[in-house]
Amino acid sequence: MTDGTYQAFHKEQIRSLKLSQFQGKWLVLVFYPGDFTFICPTELQELGELYPEFQKLGAEVLSVSTDSVFVHKAWRDTSPAIKNIQFPMVADPTGRLSREFGTYLEDEGVSLRGSFLVDPDGVLKVGEIHDNSIGRNGRELLRKLQAAVHVREGKGEVCPANWKPGDKTLTPGLDLVGKI
Repeated sequence: MTDGTYQAFHKEQIRSLKLSQFQGKWLVLVFYPGDFTFICPTELQELGELYPEFQKLGAEVLSVSTDSVFVHKAWRDTSPAIKNIQFPMVADPTGRLSREFGTYLEDEGVSLRGSFLVDPDGVLKVGEIHDNSIGRNGRELLRKLQAAVHVREGKGEVCPANWKPGDKTLTPGLDLVGKI
């Protein structure tokens, strides 16, 4: 990842941030096409409600669109779904960050819906991009973070499909080949 400086609307202020400042933490990047739209507020509202759970896992959430920080502020000031958002809302008006993550639609000047989990070492662990007509599931993104954290802290274990904290894990080995 490149380490450009981006503006974000956060805690009633415009702040500058770099992705490198999150080194040592999990980073959850959530790209969306635009403020004042239809699906986006439902996604960000859900992420806002789940934000304390992400934080408990040592993660920071950044929402990213090609809107300016001023549009982010206006959206937060007027939308009931967005008014309680506590995570930084990153402005990407040039599409630089969206291009870096492969979500930018050149012909439209907006981002596709993309969700990315970056580990504390800066390594991409999860990436999902889908059409702008389909909203994402914030709880599933949280589950993926829980699995990634568990694997990172585990003893060579991996998480099978639909794994949730407390479920059994797998220890990869030849003894499992053809037995699952």
